[in-house]
Amino acid sequence: MAKTKSIYICSNCGSNYAKMMGKCFSCGEYNTIQEETVKKSKNTVINLNEIDGVVTPILNIEAYELKRLKAPGTELNRVLGGGIVPGSVILLGGEPGIGKSTLLLQTALRMNKKALYVSGEESLTQIKMRADRIGVTNENCLLLNETCVEKITNKLNEIKPSFVIIDSIQTIYSKYLDSTPGTISQVRESCALLVQFAKQHETPIILVGHITKEGQLAGPKLLEHMVDTVLQFEGETQNNYRILRTLKNRFGNSLELGIYEMTSKGMREVDNPSEILINQRSENLSGVSVVASLEGNRSLLIETQALVSNAVYGNPQRNTNGYDIKRLNMLLAVLEKRCGYKLSQQDIFVNIAGGLKINDPATDLGIAASIISSFENTALSNKMVFAGEIGLSGEIRGVNRIDQRVKEAEKLGFSDFILSDQIDIRQNDYSIKIHKISDVRQFFSLVIN
Repeated sequence: MAKTKSIYICSNCGSNYAKMMGKCFSCGEYNTIQEETVKKSKNTVINLNEIDGVVTPILNIEAYELKRLKAPGTELNRVLGGGIVPGSVILLGGEPGIGKSTLLLQTALRMNKKALYVSGEESLTQIKMRADRIGVTNENCLLLNETCVEKITNKLNEIKPSFVIIDSIQTIYSKYLDSTPGTISQVRESCALLVQFAKQHETPIILVGHITKEGQLAGPKLLEHMVDTVLQFEGETQNNYRILRTLKNRFGNSLELGIYEMTSKGMREVDNPSEILINQRSENLSGVSVVASLEGNRSLLIETQALVSNAVYGNPQRNTNGYDIKRLNMLLAVLEKRCGYKLSQQDIFVNIAGGLKINDPATDLGIAASIISSFENTALSNKMVFAGEIGLSGEIRGVNRIDQRVKEAEKLGFSDFILSDQIDIRQNDYSIKIHKISDVRQFFSLVIN
C-alpha cells in the first residue's frame, strides 16, 4: 500500500525538507520552498546490490570523435559548437511568444533525418497550421501529442528517430509520481528519464523550458546540471530580431550566439548582423559610437548610444540597457578622476542598439567616447570604430583577437580604428587607418576636437 506524504522542495537547488522553511539552507535563497504531495511505496526503493558497475582504467578507454548531426542553416550549428552531438540533451529557454516553438519546428521540418516533435501544449492541428505558415513540408517530420514520459519513451523505442523535440518539459509528467505536472519532482524525474534514454540510444533531445519572471529557467537548478547544453532565446517584442545565446555547453564554446529575424514565414538567419546593428546610426547626433565586440568566435560591430544631461530632478540617474551598470559607474569614476569631466551631477543613460547584452571589456572605449561626445555635444566621426579596455588608472588595455575585429570593421567600410598601443599590430597589413593610444587623455584629444 502506497503512503501519501507531503514534502517540501527548494525550486532553486532541489533540496528536500520535512517542513516549510522560509530560507533554503543549501543555496541560501528565500521563498523558494514549495510543498508537494507524493506517494511512496516499498517497491520503489533501489536495491544497491543490484547495481553493477565496471571499473575501467582510463588508459583502456578508446577515445573517438562523435559525428555531429548538422542542423539546417549556420546559426544553430555555431551556437552548439558545430552541430548536435548524438546522445546530447539540450535545454532551450525563453519568454512566452519569443519564438522557441517556431524555431524548433522549422528545424525539424528542414532536417534530412527522421525527427519527432512531441508537443504537450498544442494540438497537432495547431502545429500543422504553424508548419503551413513556415511553408516547409517534410515526410520525415513526425508529430506526437503526449505528456506522459513513460509513453513518450515507448514511442521513441518504436519509431527510433534521429532527433527529438519535447515542447515543453514543464508539461511532461511521470505516472509513478502523484504530484501534478510542472512541479519540481515531476520536472526532475521526467528530465532524468529523457536524459537516460538519450545516453543509452545516442538520440539527441531538445527540451523546451519555461522561464520565471526573473528571467531564469523554471524548475530546480538541478535541471541545468542534468542536461549537456543550455540555450537562451531572447529578444524584445518591439523589434523582430532574436538572439540565441549559449549559457552552458559541454561540447563547445559557451560564449557563442546566433541572431535571427522573426518573419511571417518563421525565423530567418541574419548572415551579417553588424550591418543591422549599425544601419540606423545618425551622422549628425552626438553620443553615438561604434565598438568592435567579440561574442564567442563572432566579431560584431555594435552601435552604442549615450545621453548626458543635467540632473534637475534631485539625485543623478544612471540607467543602462544591455550594459553592466557597475561597469558604467567605474567608467564614470575614471573619466572624472583622470580626465576632469564633471559627471557627478549629470543624468547618464547608456543603450546598446539592437537589444543586445554585451559583457566584452573591449566596449569600454566606445562607451566612454559616447558619454563624452554627449557631454560635449560633439558628434564623433561615423567612420570610426573603437576597441579597448579602460583600467582604473586611465590606461587603455589591449584586447584579444584584435585582428578579427579590425577585419570586420575594414569589411564594412570604416576608415579609422582606435585601439591600445599595447597591441602589436602593423598598419601595412590593413587598409583601414589604425590609431594607437595609451590612456584616456590621449584618446579624447584624438576623437574630440
